[in-house]
Amino acid sequence: MPEVLSSDQIASYHEHGYLVLERHLPETILSDIRAEIARFEEEARTMTASNDRLDLEDTHTPDDPRLRRIKLPHTISDVFRNLMYSDHILAPARDLAGPDLRLHTTKLNMKSAGYGAAVEWHQDYAFYPHTNDDILAIGVIIDDMASENGPLMVYPGSHKGPVYDHHVDGVFAGAFHPEAVGLNPADAVELKGPAGSISIHHGRIVHGSALNTSDRSRRILFYEMMAADAFPIMGSMTKWEGIEDYNTRMLCGEPTLTPRLKDIPIRIPQPQPDVPISIYEIQKGLKDRAFETIS
Repeated sequence: MPEVLSSDQIASYHEHGYLVLERHLPETILSDIRAEIARFEEEARTMTASNDRLDLEDTHTPDDPRLRRIKLPHTISDVFRNLMYSDHILAPARDLAGPDLRLHTTKLNMKSAGYGAAVEWHQDYAFYPHTNDDILAIGVIIDDMASENGPLMVYPGSHKGPVYDHHVDGVFAGAFHPEAVGLNPADAVELKGPAGSISIHHGRIVHGSALNTSDRSRRILFYEMMAADAFPIMGSMTKWEGIEDYNTRMLCGEPTLTPRLKDIPIRIPQPQPDVPISIYEIQKGLKDRAFETIS
């Protein structure tokens, strides 16, 4: 029996590739998250370039700090790590991808008021193809998310279609232009909701987000995970340092040595551009952008 999702919600996710659960988290957890973000923003004031913890906007200066991502927040904050293992996150994930779940990655994307960077249209699965696509991302909505502050947008049902070519001139660029592959911009749906809501999107769904042009922040914490029997394909951007390390990433349930194979489209994200491993840097290889850039 499902733990928290209704049969209608589960059916909708499988049909459309996404869900939004409004006001899913208590205010106490949101307060703790915001306090942690403030701590990392202070750290950014001492920096002149991105490092392995914090990713800075191109327009960042120490006098005007602009932080666009906290990298792997579960590894540098007990608040983010404890939430990751809680039923707030894992119960809906188990309802959709099964009882045995493995972590792929975490990130906290920050779009500050007036300039927060866009993320071009892409599919997560293009970055990390696996033997099956029981892969999803749970986004913790930290600020009220509306049209004007750059919400996550998806193309419903695109998780059932092809894995689109994310290359430019033969090099992986981490994005593509939807209209170039026949997707109609009018079909995109915004995943909006009040602070404390969570969004869930399938690993193959086409998604992106525009600049934050509002006067308030838009911050979202992502936990990306997959069924434990989904194993990375050679050439994937998934970190692989052996089965022992891979098994340390189990979030719940039991690991396996028996990958489950599913007949799904796959593209390999190679060759990689000679840039830092960041979606923002990789996507600079695009020649035709769907969203405006920061000024």
